[in-house]
Amino acid sequence: MLALSPSQRILLAVNAVDFRKGIDGLIGLCRQQLGENPLLGTLFVFTNRRRTALKLLIYDGQGFYLILKRFSQGRLRWWPDGNQPCHELAARELAILLWNGHPQRAAWAPLWHPLSPTPATGTGNSTATRAQGVDAIHTDAVAVSAGRQMDSPRPGLPF
Repeated sequence: MLALSPSQRILLAVNAVDFRKGIDGLIGLCRQQLGENPLLGTLFVFTNRRRTALKLLIYDGQGFYLILKRFSQGRLRWWPDGNQPCHELAARELAILLWNGHPQRAAWAPLWHPLSPTPATGTGNSTATRAQGVDAIHTDAVAVSAGRQMDSPRPGLPF
């Protein structure tokens, strides 16, 4: 199983690769043609000339994983082109590509972004708290005054 996180760096090799290459051949390709160090945890994605399969190469700190996905029918619907040796891809785009989708045509929810800070007007400034007239946090029948910390095995959390 391949677990992808949004912070994972993913690079697609734009040019097709000879799929007879194994781990060592792809490591050399990463270093020489892509100019990247494969020992840094980057996930590299390669395709064959006919675009019927993908190879994924990643180093986890102890060794390399080489994953092959051969499509049962058809060919890849999308692959980047251009004069750059590699193309950076987001984790959610790779998930679509692995299902033989077109990552540039997929409809996405907007990426998460932090809200702008709002000035605090004191404790109990939420609408729900003001409506109830309560200035405390209730957890499992224990009331803790807002701003006060309980003895907890999880520092900073009242539970």
